Amino acid sequence: MKPSRRDFLKGMSAGAAACALAQPRVWAAPSWRLSACDWSLGCGSNPDALEVAKAIGLQGVEISAGVPEKDDLTVADPAFRQRYKDLRAKTGVVVSSVAMGLLNNAPLATDPRGPKWLEQAIAAAKDLDAKVILLAFFGKGDLRNADGLKKKDIDVVVERVKAAAPLAEKAGVILGLENTLSAKDNATILDRIQSKAVGVYYDVGNSTNSGYDVPAEIVGLGNRICQIHFKDGGDSLGEGKVKLGPIAEAIRKNGYAGWFVLETATKDKDRDGSFKKNAATLRKLFEMA
Repeated sequence: MKPSRRDFLKGMSAGAAACALAQPRVWAAPSWRLSACDWSLGCGSNPDALEVAKAIGLQGVEISAGVPEKDDLTVADPAFRQRYKDLRAKTGVVVSSVAMGLLNNAPLATDPRGPKWLEQAIAAAKDLDAKVILLAFFGKGDLRNADGLKKKDIDVVVERVKAAAPLAEKAGVILGLENTLSAKDNATILDRIQSKAVGVYYDVGNSTNSGYDVPAEIVGLGNRICQIHFKDGGDSLGEGKVKLGPIAEAIRKNGYAGWFVLETATKDKDRDGSFKKNAATLRKLFEMA
């Protein structure tokens, strides 16, 4: 007997519901990808890091911009960048981001070369198709001390980053601030800079060790987070202080859709095994392919 239109629609609805239940869960951020810091891989400022990352099964590498002993960044050299491009074509591994770790020893707030370095890093990131530049504020460059915030240093950082922001915006690059400050203090800095080309480079390990409520900070910062470091001191992910479950839930709620960058430790002198283990932990946690 030919079914009525009503019965047909009921059957269609039931079938659709059954298919929906049978489908694997897909989160709203399918573009999550895994990268690693070149210094964590033991390949600081070495293009060979792309081949190491491929062997480990990663899709990207966060590369070091240079060292404070030089007046120009290493990545400012077109010939040096070409080596990354050649290996990118060979391996399929990309430069996920450029890290200005040299600012830890040559602080952006005090070193006169800072503004030039920002311009060089922006040009290099654009040339390498990297969308994020990490601006580091640790060690000598820390924006906090025992008495609280270094307000004068923060004023200079705001001035210099604000001056570089239009160039970054034109290049399609985001300047990510990674520091020891709370999400609230970072948000205040971003409010002063007033540029969509400046964000927070969030590190779940650093923030955990600083005593911050990491899930709450991630949700609170929202789309101001431009990239995320994963690490847990000397421990493998999931085996130390960092509570991955609540952090993953917060990242999903946040809607973050960028790179997860491993800055994890090497255990038992087994670099590749350690990174494969940590990558597998994140893939399982976020149900990544």
